Amino acid sequence: MDDINLHYRFLNWRRRIREIREVRAVRYRERLKRMLRDGDILRYHGNSDEVGCFVAARPLSRRNRYFEVTIVDTGVRGMIAVGLVPQLYKLDHQPGWLPHSVAFHADDGKLYNGNTVGQQFGPKCCRGDRVGCGISLDADDGQLTVFFTKNGKEVGSVEIPASPEALYPAVGMHSLGEEVLLDLNAEWGMEEDDGQMIVDSHEEDWGRLHDVKVTGTLLEYVGKGKSIVDVGLAQARRPLNTRFHYYELEITDAGEKCYIALGLARRDYPKNRHPGWSRGSIAYHADDGKLFQGSGVGDAFGPRCFEGDIMGCGIMFPRDFNPDGGDDVDDWDLDVFPKPRFRGEEGDGELLPESRNIKPGTLKASVFFTRNGKVVGRREVALPVGGFFPTIGMMSTGEKVRVDLHPLSG
Repeated sequence: MDDINLHYRFLNWRRRIREIREVRAVRYRERLKRMLRDGDILRYHGNSDEVGCFVAARPLSRRNRYFEVTIVDTGVRGMIAVGLVPQLYKLDHQPGWLPHSVAFHADDGKLYNGNTVGQQFGPKCCRGDRVGCGISLDADDGQLTVFFTKNGKEVGSVEIPASPEALYPAVGMHSLGEEVLLDLNAEWGMEEDDGQMIVDSHEEDWGRLHDVKVTGTLLEYVGKGKSIVDVGLAQARRPLNTRFHYYELEITDAGEKCYIALGLARRDYPKNRHPGWSRGSIAYHADDGKLFQGSGVGDAFGPRCFEGDIMGCGIMFPRDFNPDGGDDVDDWDLDVFPKPRFRGEEGDGELLPESRNIKPGTLKASVFFTRNGKVVGRREVALPVGGFFPTIGMMSTGEKVRVDLHPLSG
């Protein structure tokens, strides 16, 4: 009966994740017209008589509130605009020209706030300049503060009416040869009174970091990337629990080899071992689509993952799961569950993959993995004392991921 209940709970959560991701799939789709995108490069692809416009796939939010472009080439007239627009903004208009949009224009240094007539705002921008746009977190009274930067310094800000509709990063161009480098993962720090520059690093979310740099929600591999001992490891401060039982990462840069692993591991997991390679861990590896469960040899499991893919991992806890001590639990209340399962009616065959590392008398749960909102598969595992902590591994130069430890909350 417990297995049946767990199965139905798993199906319900899988349905919920699928529904959420289906909504996001429709919502989070970049739009562009008379523009070409090559990686992070945006180029104008028109005849200079018509506007080209790019709208990012995801809106600015509390977790990702700023973006930048670097002007690679001003082209004929340098008519490059950087700002925020509604998702379904008309792509034959520069950002800032239509209602509910706002933008800083590089060619004249003017601010366009829902009007084709701009107001003098800041300096003009040229080749090599970085132009940024972000939102303030302290908006109130029905207003939202939007600020703009040039080369890391704030140019100015404007208050616009807050709207239930999200605002999306947008870039406009209007002459031949215009080209920019887009950074949708840029971070912005505000000056404190003591003159120190600070960035909301989210480092407090992580209990262990080895050869991994944290910038906001972005994790970047900074190790040597020369051999299998050069693993970069990031382990969350708290284990998954019945309230926060699922987390995700988005591959923002696959680096040289995309040796990125997402999974769960015990608290004292070795810092130079990929998740899944050693006892007390399980992980889905992006480069080969294999599942590693306490072994350096993986099992064929799901598709490979690439830049832009979203990988997820969660736990379906037993219905009567009740860890002692809440979120800061150091010990778990263990009940006796059925023995591991084997092939064959007499139970004398090969150990089934989902029962590996399970010992009689330990607490079991179902760990599942997703790719772009679809469940790839699951495994039944033994929960280690202290719980399973979200753990991410990287191992080749240039790898970057953006992590959301609580994607289903709120």
